[in-house]
This record gives sequence, C-alpha cells and structure tokens, in this order.
Amino acid sequence: MNLKELVRDVPNFPKPGIVFRDIMPLLADAHALRYVVDAMFVHYFGKRIDKVVSAEARGFIFGPALAYHLGAGFAPVRKPGKLPFKTKQLTYDLEYGQDTLAIHEDAVKPGEHVLLVDDLLATGGTMSAAAQLVESLGATVMGAGFVIELTFLPGRKKLQKYDVFSLIQYDSE
Repeated sequence: MNLKELVRDVPNFPKPGIVFRDIMPLLADAHALRYVVDAMFVHYFGKRIDKVVSAEARGFIFGPALAYHLGAGFAPVRKPGKLPFKTKQLTYDLEYGQDTLAIHEDAVKPGEHVLLVDDLLATGGTMSAAAQLVESLGATVMGAGFVIELTFLPGRKKLQKYDVFSLIQYDSE
C-alpha cells in the first residue's frame, strides 16, 4: 500500500517554511489505518512489550490500538497539568525553545518493557524525553515506532540506542 498518497502536505504550517505532513486522510481510510496498525504490530510481534507509551495528541491514535494487538497496556505522556494523578516531568530542549512532558508516576513499573509510539519522528526531542521519563521510572524502552519519519532531521540519531521503526520516510521537506 502506498501510504504516502494518503498523507497531505500542508505548506507553511504551523509556520512559514514548514511542510506539515497531515495524516488525517490516512486515518479516514479504513484499509490504510488497519495497514498501519498491523504493520507496526508485525514489526514488534514476538518482542516482550508490557506497555505502549505515546505522546499527545496523534500518538494517542496509534498507541492504544497497537497496545491492544500486542496484549500490552497503554500509558500517555502529556503536557504538564493534563494528567490528574502524581506525575514525573521532564523539560527538554527544542530547536526553538523548551517543552515539558509529564507521565503518571505509576504509568510504568520497574522492569517493564515499553514501546514508544507516535505519528511522526522529526528532531526526536519528544520521544527522547518520553524515553528518559520511562527509564527514570525503572522501565526499559524496547523501541520507538512511527508512521512517518523525516529522515533529513536528526530524530533517529537521538533514538539510536532503540529499535526505531517507521512506515513512511521523507528525505526532504
């Protein structure tokens, strides 16, 4: 299946010079959505995965579906103030500033094996921070799966110690 045909390019969003890769047409196609979840499942099948952790918001689309197929639990990583229980937070650097992520203190347990899932890998900051949060709680990150990877950005390098998997790659903007 040619998934790229179902990704819409939106130029100059969210700011001038950026080409946003919009997955909404892909999500609207039942066969493509099933293909994406199944392909990620096949890649990680047979590996010990206790939890799938995804960052808001589009990661929440794929994370729970993949967790279901893997027989794993799901845990969200969100912006501060969005989770109702005690959280652990991490502030990390972006190209243009800083951001902070939070996870419930009991979202993953020591010794659990975790798969990180998101829609897009660009600079790797968000998933690198999510990995640090998961590891700070005593769990082991087994891999990081993405629908889209912007290979011209350093995301894969930031996650090089993990099994990084992506279904669609873009070599340039």
